[in-house]
Amino acid sequence: MHPFSELVYHGAHLTLRSLSETQTSVHAELEHSGATRLVKALQMIELQRAILAVGIFSMFEAYLQGALECENGFAEARTCLRKAGEDSLLERFNDVYLAINALKHGRGKSYDQLVAKASALPFWVKPNPDKFFHEGDVSEVAALIRVDDEFVMLCCNVIHDVSESIRRHTDRFF
Repeated sequence: MHPFSELVYHGAHLTLRSLSETQTSVHAELEHSGATRLVKALQMIELQRAILAVGIFSMFEAYLQGALECENGFAEARTCLRKAGEDSLLERFNDVYLAINALKHGRGKSYDQLVAKASALPFWVKPNPDKFFHEGDVSEVAALIRVDDEFVMLCCNVIHDVSESIRRHTDRFF
């Protein structure tokens, strides 16, 4: 099998391109109609981006567990990053991990940690769970993290960088 991080990257690009094409088509239709089905289509696209991000990061955990022969792939990855002195990458990894947790579980410790450092993050965290990111955006879905193409690619890049670091610093990976 090709490297997981490479497959994730290309798969995410393919999916995001398809979603973007669909979104463009729906926006064109919205110029002439305000049909509910079009609003639902935009919301589905936003939800699909969140599902993509959660899915690829969750699959990464399973892949780590198998490749590193451990019970907790993320904990083992953190250990590898610490030992390698990859503090900046470890922080990026933890930020994405917390964001994915907030997407999966909603309010809780992960979300609270992200809110506390929201201004330093490369993605948007909803400061008030009861508000919208953009008031009047009919495509917005109920999520505490704004999942746009950049967030999905951030997940892919973190997966790639963590994979490369582990590959460089251990003989047990890939």
